[in-house]
Amino acid sequence: MKAKLALAAALLGFSGIAAQAEAPVAHPIDLGGIAGVAYYTVENDGYRVVATLAEGAEAHPLRLVATLSPDEAIVLSTPGTAGEAAREVEIRRDADALSIRDLTPAMN
Repeated sequence: MKAKLALAAALLGFSGIAAQAEAPVAHPIDLGGIAGVAYYTVENDGYRVVATLAEGAEAHPLRLVATLSPDEAIVLSTPGTAGEAAREVEIRRDADALSIRDLTPAMN
């Protein structure tokens, strides 16, 4: 867990977070071995969502940028191994709020 938090902190610095209204709010993303952060800024054409992810602190990060209008969503996913469900995280804009939720089924 400490490694994932360190990775998130490193990615925050790498991604050049822009301020939203006052201060940026970074939301952690955990897709198993791949982790990172997402934030958004309010733009004229919608909420600009930026997610930066990497597999370990030494890996080259991947950045996804999407502009969400109200009631739109994107899903970030990593496949599961044989017999396991995929890890999925949904980033959704509902009116003037952005939510990030884990869609991965609970492990029994």
